[in-house]
Amino acid sequence: MIWQFIINGLITGVLYSLLAIGFAAVYNATRIFHISVAAIYVVAAYAFYLFSVEFGLPVFLSSLVAIIVAMAVSVGMEISVYRPLKRRNATLNVAMIASIGMMTILVNLIAMFFGNETKVINNAIQSTFTFRGIILTTSQMYQLIIGGGAVAVLLILLRKTKYGLQLQALSADDILYETLGYNINRTRTMVFLLSGAIIALASCLTVYDVGLDPYMGMNVLINAMVAMIVGGIGRFSTCLIGGLTLGVLQSLVVYLFASNWQNAITFIVLLLLLFLRPQGIAGYKQRTV
Repeated sequence: MIWQFIINGLITGVLYSLLAIGFAAVYNATRIFHISVAAIYVVAAYAFYLFSVEFGLPVFLSSLVAIIVAMAVSVGMEISVYRPLKRRNATLNVAMIASIGMMTILVNLIAMFFGNETKVINNAIQSTFTFRGIILTTSQMYQLIIGGGAVAVLLILLRKTKYGLQLQALSADDILYETLGYNINRTRTMVFLLSGAIIALASCLTVYDVGLDPYMGMNVLINAMVAMIVGGIGRFSTCLIGGLTLGVLQSLVVYLFASNWQNAITFIVLLLLLFLRPQGIAGYKQRTV
């Protein structure tokens, strides 16, 4: 029985890893605490619902449209809010408050148009796969295969490609990056597009299984931030470590105690890491100037 919970935790951890990479992409490159990730997650979920349920498009095509919509919203936030604030030399705290404002506006607009009730995309009885007593649903298989493959591809792209190296260089020193002749605005646009696509993919994989409501984004944001911090800030590969660790721990808490202890263990792990190892499990101590 415990192995069933561990596998479930690993699958959840893959989704947390995706979310953490999407959040970390913006944070590492801009140092903005991108709270609006929660709203982008919700926007992608409702775009997926709208095109798959209301318009009757195939699930795969609906998910692609949802990803495109999320990318447009993400880069729109950068162009209309974050970039003007940067030109005015606004502090990161101001950018974070603006991010909270954008999240509040978008979530409430969605609630106004779609209602507050929980909606379901796939209400059919799902087929299951059984292996040595471990049962996985079709949705979980999608999450494991598509989510896991996306994490692997992202980590390779961010480490090996020219754009991935540019993102890491911008994360290390934005002033030197601009001095060397690179276009910061272009790179930041790429970062927000990438972040929106990652968050939307995680959203589609999740809501296809458990449904959606306008206020689900904040819990998702908390898990993404904790996974990034637990794994270690500054590296994208550590998001996988943090996501899997958090997913398995939450699943084991459900097995040993009850599901209402999941949020408690999330913050207990965060507090212990901040006290005992602030750089995270696989992070490194960063210089402060």
